[in-house]
Amino acid sequence: MDFSDKKTAILGAGNIGCSIANGLTASDIFKPSQQTLTRRRTDKLSEYTEKGYNVTSDNIEAVKNSDILIACVEPHQLDGLLKEISSALNPEKHLLISVVSGAKISDIKKNIPDGVAVVRAMPNTAIAIRESMTCICSETLDNGTIETTKAIFDTVGETLVIQEEQMSSATALVACGIAFFLRAIRAASQGGIEIGFSSQESLAMATQTAKGAASLLGSMKNHPEYEIDRVTTPKGCTISGLNQMEHGGFSSAMIKGILTSAEKAEKLY
Repeated sequence: MDFSDKKTAILGAGNIGCSIANGLTASDIFKPSQQTLTRRRTDKLSEYTEKGYNVTSDNIEAVKNSDILIACVEPHQLDGLLKEISSALNPEKHLLISVVSGAKISDIKKNIPDGVAVVRAMPNTAIAIRESMTCICSETLDNGTIETTKAIFDTVGETLVIQEEQMSSATALVACGIAFFLRAIRAASQGGIEIGFSSQESLAMATQTAKGAASLLGSMKNHPEYEIDRVTTPKGCTISGLNQMEHGGFSSAMIKGILTSAEKAEKLY
């Protein structure tokens, strides 16, 4: 899909908003000059100004000059943002993509003009290096908005179209989940330090090992337990370590963390 004649506005360019901007630029789908980033304190976006992005604190102006709008504000800020830009929204022109946790499409539509296309997307911060997992949903699948949104986020990682009632779960597994896996890598690196490696060596080894494990599953399409079985031998050191981690509740803790985050995500908006 060609976006050369389109412009996008990232409304609320915090961590996830800037990650999206970086990813869209890295993929060449949008040049910096095609992107407007908004934030109250524009001084925090000075590096983006230097790179050629349009930076402003004026959300209305950003909307007027853009075709695709990506709302990246905190949940408690969303209603205020939508009411602010409502008069500038054009149903014939704008596609509004919300990455705001917990806010349903019906909630969003209460604050904007009838007919404006709305899609929800839930990426994670790996979008900055084009390795995001992004879940997408809309009220309808036949109006082209899903295809447009998918085309954008396909360039910055993998996408999955899901039902809206699954979005809070996606928030926990995808958006919060990246922190869970990072914490697991951190724990592995700490274990490496305890068995004799420097902190730099240990983190490098843990990071590449985690990357290899994820890539192995992505490429081979096997179940994790199949790959685990390939490296566990009778009375071996791998099964001893795995069993000790299970005795300590490793899998249970991860599952409980995801469940807790999903419950919290339901109540954020």
